[in-house]
Amino acid sequence: MSAQLDRLMMDYPLTLTHFFERSRRLFSKKTLATRIPGRPLFRHTYADFAERTTRLAGALRALGLRKGDRVATLAWNSHRHLEIYWAAPLVGCVLHTLNFRLSAQDLTYIVNHAEDAVIFADASVWPVLEAIRDKIPSVRRIVIMRDTPDATVPAGLDEYEALLAAATPVTGWPRLAETDAAGMCYTSGTTGSPKAVVYTHRAMFLHCLGEALTDSFGISEDDTILHIVPMFHANAWCLPFTGVMVGSTQIFAGPSPQPRDICELVQNERVTFTGAVPTVWIAVKDLCEKEGWNIASLRTIAIGGSAAPKHLQLAFKNQFGVVMSHAWGMTEMTPLGTIARLKSYMRGWSEDAQYDVRARVGYPSVGVDVRIVDDAGRELPWNATSMGELQVRGPWVVGAYYNNPESAARFTEDGWFRTGDVATIDPEGYVQITDRTKDLIKSGGEWISSVDLENMIMSHPKVLEAAVIAVPHPKWVERPLACVVPKPGARLDATEIIDHLRPQVAKWALPDDVEIIDAVPKTSVGKFDKKVLRERYKGWKARDA
Repeated sequence: MSAQLDRLMMDYPLTLTHFFERSRRLFSKKTLATRIPGRPLFRHTYADFAERTTRLAGALRALGLRKGDRVATLAWNSHRHLEIYWAAPLVGCVLHTLNFRLSAQDLTYIVNHAEDAVIFADASVWPVLEAIRDKIPSVRRIVIMRDTPDATVPAGLDEYEALLAAATPVTGWPRLAETDAAGMCYTSGTTGSPKAVVYTHRAMFLHCLGEALTDSFGISEDDTILHIVPMFHANAWCLPFTGVMVGSTQIFAGPSPQPRDICELVQNERVTFTGAVPTVWIAVKDLCEKEGWNIASLRTIAIGGSAAPKHLQLAFKNQFGVVMSHAWGMTEMTPLGTIARLKSYMRGWSEDAQYDVRARVGYPSVGVDVRIVDDAGRELPWNATSMGELQVRGPWVVGAYYNNPESAARFTEDGWFRTGDVATIDPEGYVQITDRTKDLIKSGGEWISSVDLENMIMSHPKVLEAAVIAVPHPKWVERPLACVVPKPGARLDATEIIDHLRPQVAKWALPDDVEIIDAVPKTSVGKFDKKVLRERYKGWKARDA
């Protein structure tokens, strides 16, 4: 009897091919647009996008690329970048997005480790690639995309539009296995060399479905998505794939978008969904207050990278009518892990209670299991106070890094991925990231969360940004040092910050000192770069030493 129940459903692989063909047939009239500095938005339809993508696929075949070859991009967010996003995996190649903000050393390592065969580069970032051109022997062709009105193409290199014009569009796609590689991204390399995460078609297919759920980001055909998150960073949180899957209108922010560009695009294009790290929204808030931009069309601003302080979330809700929604994830997770949504019975709670929930990074997405463990590997209860390393598993979570056997320690014997984040989980399942393991401050045997201190400091009306780091102490081993950036025109001293914190934290958790700085250093994707501050203050001497 059991044998008769086997294999009664079709063998239909979960590949990106289905999403592309669905979009081409159902959403041909929907639009895509790219911001070009000094020019009106470039607009075209999904039908145009589909035709150009099939042409690009034909061009990739004409270049002699084979299944599994890496097709790299070094580019800003644009409609051309989206075409490569789809053409490469649909013909069986592997999309590899490169971060042009990395050092020449890291970029060279990544290109060589991935063995990229072709690189598509925006003209504005060509100098980054030119500087390492003779150090990346696997790269056979470089194609330049004119991303600004005055862009030129260096002699001897292909030009994107000419390549497309000369190509014969493909008329069919190869049958791919859902376990075939579709994309590749590298971690930031904060410890050791950057590590490669390879995404399968199945992982991305399921991730897109999860991301579009109402209880997730709720991405739909009715949305207008503004892509601010760089397309080289975890595939822009996979939103360009999800947007095509459901037929959303998509706006690409183009080269070097500034806060005023973001405000203008949101207001003029009636953007409903976007996302970026909190530092972007601090600047947008200030600009909206000064110049009166209308961003009320936004139903959600997704926040990733680091937590948005509660006061910033309340400001967007009360001043602009816009809800910020935390999401947490990693390159290793394609990248979605948790989403901060209120449960239905929480809607009657007070605003403060609701935003205590929204201040966390949320409960796990469908498809993601989470747990926290202590130093001995014992699972800890979900009681909102037990703090341990956050571990995850699921169909879109990395199972091993590409060609990096020494990183096996990131995985537990029972098949969980060690995130390196320290967290608590409350009885409702909401995760609160308290720190990265490397950023926790251990003072006299007590753990101090730098993230909590930062959020409290940034609620001060005169503070623009704040980062808290551990500095050495002869008695307590480590103590917190607060590095604070005042708002433009504000006068701020250390005493004001300590007095602001004193009612909120235990005396032993107060920073030993406050350094007033011009700006918090940022990583290539806009996160606070604490390693720069730790290096800057490595010789710092405690007042009571």
